[in-house]
Amino acid sequence: MTRTRDLVLVTGAGGYIGTTLVPMLLQEGYRVRAVDRFFFGRELLADQAGLEVIVEDTRKLTPDHMAGVDAVIDLAAISNDPSGELFQDATLAINHRARVRTAGLAKGAGARRYVLPSSCSIYGAQDGGVIADERNPTNPLTTYARANELAELGVLPLADESFCVVVVRQATVYGLSPRMRFDLAVNGMTYGAWKTGKLPLMRDGTQWRPMVHVRDTARALMFMLEADAATVNGEIYNVGSASNSYQIRALGEAVAACVPGNVEIEWYGDPDRRSYRVAFDKIESLGYRAEKTAEDGVAEICEALDAGRIDRTVQTITLDWYKELLHWQTVLRDVEMYGGIVDI
Repeated sequence: MTRTRDLVLVTGAGGYIGTTLVPMLLQEGYRVRAVDRFFFGRELLADQAGLEVIVEDTRKLTPDHMAGVDAVIDLAAISNDPSGELFQDATLAINHRARVRTAGLAKGAGARRYVLPSSCSIYGAQDGGVIADERNPTNPLTTYARANELAELGVLPLADESFCVVVVRQATVYGLSPRMRFDLAVNGMTYGAWKTGKLPLMRDGTQWRPMVHVRDTARALMFMLEADAATVNGEIYNVGSASNSYQIRALGEAVAACVPGNVEIEWYGDPDRRSYRVAFDKIESLGYRAEKTAEDGVAEICEALDAGRIDRTVQTITLDWYKELLHWQTVLRDVEMYGGIVDI
């Protein structure tokens, strides 16, 4: 089926998932309006047919940005827990309020569908033995998780017969992406093991985490663009797979076994209270299946590291890069005069 007449607005298009998702959408024949501040580099999203790029903050979107849009995938967010805690106000403004506003703008402009990529982290700490499905109470433990929950609560009431709203709670993402991140569990473990022969793990290793490959979660977001509206409208879906659900110790051992050479596990930090197991039966009942494993992610990252295509830099650690940008903002403000620095 050709989708050449469908225009999908993707916020956060320059991020870890966005730079994977946008080329996949284009390959399937969608037209894409990509919205991002491009904190991590405009070059990560190559110009190509069917792609329209808008450099804008989602807090400042207007109805004009929604003109002609058929669907929205609202990825834009301050990502990960450490960044959420340092930038609490911005996280609530971007991850919660801006998303609800974006959904409202999309509905007002006549878009047919809105997909909110949320996070399984909103399950927080669950009682031992609980495998949380979409009906389980949530227990967000961080600003990032709370903002996702508030966004869900804000966008779902907008659903009606002409506006399909779907929430996708993503497991912890891993794998190779143009906007590479080494501050994600599998990716960080892989780099540490590859670089030093030591694999850092947060204590105490018994905590559960569901994982999903970046291409698999991108596929899930695309799946929700095509899923029967009468079935998915107003619904929440966990995205991942039982085979990608690990206790951290077992995950570390699996990563270590995939990295060439001898790898030693090193424990760090205080025990992590975030522990949750998640069920994926609901999305699988629609026909979606995750295809990749953690081992696939480790293999592709090691291959890219060996080839010198990627490396761990300040830009691949989200919180560090935000801090770096703020540092240089201060430096440039202090030295800029008459609209320039050397040339004025």
